[in-house]
Amino acid sequence: MSILSKHITEPKIAYFSMEIGLCDDIPTYSGGLGVLAGDTVKSAADLNLPFIAVTLISRKGYFRQEIDSSGRQIELPAVWEPSKLLKKADEKITLILEGRTVVVQAWVYFVESPRNGKGVPVIYLDTDSPENDPADRALTDHLYGGDDKYRLKQEAILGIGGVRMLARLGFRVKKYHMNEGHAAFLTLELLHKYKKDIESVWDESQIWDTEAVKNLCVFTTHTPLEAGHDKFSYDLYNNVLGDYFPDKILKKLAGEQGVNMTLLGFNLSQYVNGVAKKHGEVSKNMFPGYQIYAITNGVHSYTWTCESMKKLFDKYLPGWANEPEIFVRVGVIPDEELWEAHMISKKILIDHVNSVSDANMDCETLTIGFARRATAYKRADLIFTDIERLVKIGAGKIQLIYAGKAHPRDTVGKQLIEKIISYAHQMKGKLKIVFIQNYNMDIALKLVSGVDIWLNTPLRPLEASGTSGMKATHNGVMNFSVLDGWWIEGHIEGFTGWSIGPAPTEVRPDNNMNRIDAEDLYQKLEKVIIPLYYNNRKQWIRMMQNAIGKNAYYFNSHRMMRRYVTEAYIR
Repeated sequence: MSILSKHITEPKIAYFSMEIGLCDDIPTYSGGLGVLAGDTVKSAADLNLPFIAVTLISRKGYFRQEIDSSGRQIELPAVWEPSKLLKKADEKITLILEGRTVVVQAWVYFVESPRNGKGVPVIYLDTDSPENDPADRALTDHLYGGDDKYRLKQEAILGIGGVRMLARLGFRVKKYHMNEGHAAFLTLELLHKYKKDIESVWDESQIWDTEAVKNLCVFTTHTPLEAGHDKFSYDLYNNVLGDYFPDKILKKLAGEQGVNMTLLGFNLSQYVNGVAKKHGEVSKNMFPGYQIYAITNGVHSYTWTCESMKKLFDKYLPGWANEPEIFVRVGVIPDEELWEAHMISKKILIDHVNSVSDANMDCETLTIGFARRATAYKRADLIFTDIERLVKIGAGKIQLIYAGKAHPRDTVGKQLIEKIISYAHQMKGKLKIVFIQNYNMDIALKLVSGVDIWLNTPLRPLEASGTSGMKATHNGVMNFSVLDGWWIEGHIEGFTGWSIGPAPTEVRPDNNMNRIDAEDLYQKLEKVIIPLYYNNRKQWIRMMQNAIGKNAYYFNSHRMMRRYVTEAYIR
């Protein structure tokens, strides 16, 4: 009997994502996109949705980050053994890449929920099979690794191979949800499946039933950055996939200048959405003529709440994990117990920081956290715009904790990490600053629950959504952020947190915006946030309650998944 037998009884929503972050033991994620995918699957399990997820196995992970004595990032393989955590399925499929037959096998992990015993299967596609050429066996080794050819092959395995694997396993699929364009080749495989049986036509496009495929597909776009949308030349496409799909028709669906995976997904999906209200608007401007909706992201409440807060919520808000809307009743929690729960998680963080560094941080100082992918537009160094002013404002009053990985090919991102570490050395004895290496889910939970303030400084409007700040709110940590992404929707000044810079409609040249945002950051830090933390604990705790009651209750993946069900899946 197949290990998936009990899961093939009803039609499924098939969720395709290049990366899915469920836990650190399965390092098949690089950051926010993958962790969001993991939270999506967890909420689907909690809500008992007919769901199945498909991804690549990434046997060597994204990478394990080490920082050398000069602050340089070193990338090492994050090797893990699937057989220790996953179950191998007997079924295999094949596809043709560069004229060679490539065998794809499947591993399965079941995401269980305390609410029901069935769980959600996650299918991990793997080419490390003895039947394959040595080069092909490595195609599912590295998440986002290699050159464009490697990436195109991976996306073919995910999209084309994923559809074939689900069919081979016996699943009936009622909706295919593409989490970004990496899986968009699945639309071409579906076109082959729904090809019309017409003997003679005047236009070849008539035989491809695009409407049937559209009715099956949902597409979520996550980036307002042009570089974030994968494009492949037709020469490369033809070299890898040969005559799999006719160029003439593909160019109508994916663009004349190259295979644009986002356009391919857009053109063959009935429902397309961005991941925040602002991002939906930005996406419409990037892709004029397309109807793009918005479903604001959320995070899995139980995963992203620290142990001390879980115990507190269990005591005063029973049922919160499966009904996060109960967070609106957070006012029933006594102030002193909320503060005590926060200080327990803060001590865990500070003890960890001091165990891996010589920062010598303490639990009484206002602690600010910043953890993001290290890349230029996130502006991790904005707070260092005027070092003398920062020291004058913050010496003895604030301490800063950083974490984040730069993509191996992002030279500027790597330089940003070096710069932050250089500032930490430069200000030693004046301001406590530390950069924690190898940012992962475990470190993320320590950070979002243990800091007092969550700092976010992207260059607007380049933050599609952001989810780390949502995780912070689940732990009573306020956001201090540029008004972009989800924070436009979650921000109430002086109530749920604080803004940095002008309204989201005001966009100016980079250098000018840096100066304006830095000035506002310093002003609020000096005049509002630091005095409030040290002089008005009661009001600080009230804002912690507001962060939970106004933001955590809404910005969770249970609400997000209910939106997908009612707006995208039942169409």
